Amino acid sequence: MITTDFIAAAFQARYGSTPDFISRAPGRVNLIGEHTDYNDGFVLPLGIPHSTWIAFKRRNDGAVNLHSLDFNQTESFSLSEFARGTGWIEYAKGVAWTLREQGFALSGFDGVVKTDVPIGAGLSSSAAIELATLNAFAALSDLAIEPMRKATLAQRAEREWVGMNCGMMDQMISAMGKKGNALFLDCRSLDHRYVPLPSDAVIVVMDTGTRRELKDSRYNERRAECEAAAKFFGKASLRDVSLDECNRSALSDTLKRRARHVISENARALKVANDVSTDSRAIGTLLNESHQSLRDDFEVSSPALDAMVEMAQQTDGCYGARMTGAGFAGCAIALVEKGCEAAFIRQVGARYQVATSLSPSFFVVEASDGAEVFEAR
Repeated sequence: MITTDFIAAAFQARYGSTPDFISRAPGRVNLIGEHTDYNDGFVLPLGIPHSTWIAFKRRNDGAVNLHSLDFNQTESFSLSEFARGTGWIEYAKGVAWTLREQGFALSGFDGVVKTDVPIGAGLSSSAAIELATLNAFAALSDLAIEPMRKATLAQRAEREWVGMNCGMMDQMISAMGKKGNALFLDCRSLDHRYVPLPSDAVIVVMDTGTRRELKDSRYNERRAECEAAAKFFGKASLRDVSLDECNRSALSDTLKRRARHVISENARALKVANDVSTDSRAIGTLLNESHQSLRDDFEVSSPALDAMVEMAQQTDGCYGARMTGAGFAGCAIALVEKGCEAAFIRQVGARYQVATSLSPSFFVVEASDGAEVFEAR
C-alpha cells in the first residue's frame, strides 16, 4: 500500500524539495445498487483502502505539472487556458476547469501522483484522482468546500469535461467514506446515512484481469436506454416505475429488461440497507440475484465476470457474489465468511485461471475513510 512517506519521497526525488501537502482519495466497491445511481435510485458503496495519492507544492505562475509514477509520464496545463486532450491528466484538468468555471481562484502546483486503485477495473479510479486533485487545489487555495459539494464538482468534471455521463455514487463515496461503514445514498435527494457492515464476513474483490475503457464502453448506451424507458412511462426516472407497471407494459423486450433490472436492483439495495444489513446470508442471496439481473436483464457482464462469480458462488465460505462497477470487464466481489478468505482466494483463483487462462488477482477490503489532506512532514 502507498504511504505518505513513499509519496513524499517520490516528490523529493522528482522536484528536489519537500511537498507542501499530500492528498489521498479512495476508490470504491459498490456492495449493491448497480446502474441505479443515474436512475435517481439507491446505492450502497464503501470506500476502500486502495487510493490515489498526490504530493504537491505550490507554484505561483498558474501552471500545473503532474507526474504519474504509474505511467512514468509528466503532463502539464495552464490554469488560464484549458484545452481538451486525452489520457489520465484529463481528470485532473477537468477538476481545475470546473473549479474555475464556478469562480474559485486557484493556485498551480507541481505534483507527483500514484494510485493503487486498479485502473479500468470498476473500482472508480477516476473519482479517486478527481477528489485527490480537488483537495490539492482546495488546500493550496484555502477553499472551504464541504465534502458533498466536492463530490458534485468532481462529478461535473467527469461529465462535462471528460465526457463520461456518470451518476453521483463514485464521487460521493470517495469524498464521504467512513471506516467500517457503507454509505446508503439516495441518488435523487442525496440524502445519505452510514450502514455498518456485517461483523462475521469480509468483502473479497476479485479482479478478472480484464479491462475496459469506460467512456468508450456501452455505459452511455445503457443510460440512454434507461432514459428511453422512463420516457415511455412518462416518469422522471425509472425509480418512479413499479415492477408490476413495467411487466404489464408494452415496452420493447430490451427496454423492459433494462427497466426491470433497475427497479429490482433498487429494491435489493433498500432491503440490504433497511432490513438485512448485518445478515451475511441474506445479503449474499441478494448479491447473487443482483448478478443474475446484471447479466441477463442489463447485459453488462462478460464471460470472465460470469466465470469468476460462478466459481465464487460454488466455493465454501461464500455467502454470495456479483460483478461490481459498470461491467463489461474488471472486478467482481464476494461476501465471504471471516476466516475463510485465504482458502477461498486460493481455490477460486486456481479454478478461474485453469478455466479462462487469465491471471486474476484478489484482495480483501475494509471500508475506509473518504478523501483527506495531510501537511507534509
